[in-house]
Amino acid sequence: MKSKSRAPRGGAAKLKAIKVGFLARVEGEGGLHVKLRDGKVTDVKVNIFEPPRFFEAFLRGRRFTEAPDITARICGICPIAYQMSSIHAMEDILGVKVTGQLRELRRLIYCGEWIESHVLHLAMLHAPDFLGYEDAIRMAKDHPDLVKLALRLKKAGNEIVRILGGREIHPVNVRVGGFYRVPSKAELQPLEEELKWARDAAQQVVQFTASLPMPEFEQDYEFVALRHPDEYPFNEGRLVSNKGLDIAVREFDEHFEEEHVAHSNALHSRIKRRGNYFVGPNARYSLNFDRLSPIAQEAAKAAGLGPVCRNPFQSIVVRAVETLYAVDEALRIIGQYEPPDRPCVDLEPRTGTGYGCSEAPRGILVHRYRIDNQGVILDAKIIPPTSQNLRTMEQDLWHFVPQNIHLGPEKLTWQCEQALRNYDPCISCATHFLKLTIEEESS
Repeated sequence: MKSKSRAPRGGAAKLKAIKVGFLARVEGEGGLHVKLRDGKVTDVKVNIFEPPRFFEAFLRGRRFTEAPDITARICGICPIAYQMSSIHAMEDILGVKVTGQLRELRRLIYCGEWIESHVLHLAMLHAPDFLGYEDAIRMAKDHPDLVKLALRLKKAGNEIVRILGGREIHPVNVRVGGFYRVPSKAELQPLEEELKWARDAAQQVVQFTASLPMPEFEQDYEFVALRHPDEYPFNEGRLVSNKGLDIAVREFDEHFEEEHVAHSNALHSRIKRRGNYFVGPNARYSLNFDRLSPIAQEAAKAAGLGPVCRNPFQSIVVRAVETLYAVDEALRIIGQYEPPDRPCVDLEPRTGTGYGCSEAPRGILVHRYRIDNQGVILDAKIIPPTSQNLRTMEQDLWHFVPQNIHLGPEKLTWQCEQALRNYDPCISCATHFLKLTIEEESS
């Protein structure tokens, strides 16, 4: 494949100040500031200056049944994650357990979201980093087949969300207790042929990502993800880590905390008495490799991945593997589908506090709600994946910059941007810009 790079030729230049006015291909507005003294990093700040949007305040005083539709508006890329986390939290309060085909339909719509979100990120936002392009438009001139395949694959995910959710963006058919209506077998069957194509396409995408030039960079992360006894996690399971954490979702506040930092409008999360942790595809994969379907496991091994992936740059490969899994899982669900007798279970509001956690494409998304006996929301707390990863993103730069300072200003800046995009950070719903400066202090 032909690539274009803006990295300088020749030896490394001494770093004085590097500024990137427009880092596209992330969602939201933020900045990164790296300080060095004598070639050593003295400070790293991921500065999130986008103003808060107060969704938690909007929820107070609303009916518990409104939470899925309100929270879906938080993100146009992963509205299902916000809906599902809110729904599971409400069902936790009400003592409701959704099983059978309704539970399967929830997994199916999550498959759709993973497909469209992962493909958007890995093909359109992240692949240009590895191939040396400023954006996907320039990349498409040299790699039109890749872009066309990715757009069709993404559309397959969008179509799942449309059929089950009522529309592709901010779906409206999901509710506490189930769905407002469920599809017939005839409505789902047309998806099968396209998903069979998508399964082959996803295997090609895994192979493509495995061929990309990959920086060597591994860290001793504490991975945190859901783990379910029988399946690769979407909506249910216990919160576990590779360093001994194993808790029910309801115990989240006992083990995790958020803190304000002066340089960011986004809260930073940490494990109490331990520090930063890592959520998202690498964490999910490393803690649940044995729960992947056989075709996804085989593709991961063929791509050179082991059962644990500690290189955040390889997240692009892991996302491709998860895309393949989501397509395969969608085909399994559709093939076994029988419409349930009712689209939802009965609900009776009661006073209580509930927790919900689901695996958004970017990692665990935790919701906590308190409602009264009339079903009115008294308090809401939402902890998105990006805020949980911010400390780890900063920590990556602490280690990555000194190891690669020989690259010179231009190439190092490029790879610092790439290191942040490893996390597919969702700073807000909209893609804006992020400024990067690397400042050299004199001795």
